[in-house]
Amino acid sequence: MKNFLFLGLMSSVVFFNSCSSNDDNDGTNTPSEPKVLLSKITTVYYDNPAQPQTSIQTLEYNNQGELIKTLSASGTSKFEYSNGKPIKTTYYKPDGTIDYYSSYTYNGDLLTTVKAIYTTNPDYNRTITYNYNTNGQVISSSLCQSPDCSNPIVDTYVYNGNNISSETSEGGGSSYSTKIVYSYDDKLNPYTNINKYLKIMMGGAYAVSKNNYLTEKISFKNNGTWEQNQTRTSTIQYNSSGLPAQVISKEANGSLSAQYNYEYITQ
Repeated sequence: MKNFLFLGLMSSVVFFNSCSSNDDNDGTNTPSEPKVLLSKITTVYYDNPAQPQTSIQTLEYNNQGELIKTLSASGTSKFEYSNGKPIKTTYYKPDGTIDYYSSYTYNGDLLTTVKAIYTTNPDYNRTITYNYNTNGQVISSSLCQSPDCSNPIVDTYVYNGNNISSETSEGGGSSYSTKIVYSYDDKLNPYTNINKYLKIMMGGAYAVSKNNYLTEKISFKNNGTWEQNQTRTSTIQYNSSGLPAQVISKEANGSLSAQYNYEYITQ
């Protein structure tokens, strides 16, 4: 299970859960209903088993349960809203100086673009554009890292109900292409109570899907044909609210891929 949350966007290149099972959960509840909010994520990566890498991220909310800040060793992100919609995210370096900010554009209730603006280095500016199906589910995103968008990275999503069943990423001026096919449990994922627009910006099955994926079948394109060469399986321990407390991801040979520990607050 990926756990980028906003770490990817806090670097120079690119991201929560209630007991409600509303299929159209938009990350909001009535004031009388307590929210279970993701407050801390501890991730251990085993890319080098002899030297696993640990990252810790904490999340802070306002009185309305809106995510307003994330903190990690990589820096801090602060979120601004207007009528429940994110309008700006400012990303700070560990020394407290501004790295860049993102602005959000909407068409009615649909998030259409997110632009990352580097005030001191505009060559790093980038734009993500989103497309949707008739159900309002994001079905593709296009990441442009040049003014003419000559080599966009295009991510495409196929759904089974409220879950992404397959996720494909291609482009970026290279021959690298990847496809992941997922299977799921029937529990809500840790990001359920995050603002729905932030989940779209986070991207991918780990945030956009309703449930938690249990298997990832990963394929790469070879001469135009997808060839599966990797499988990951996740074992999930749930807390008393039925939310993931720990996820252990393993490769097909049994070696550890990553471990995720989730902590929550009720508000």
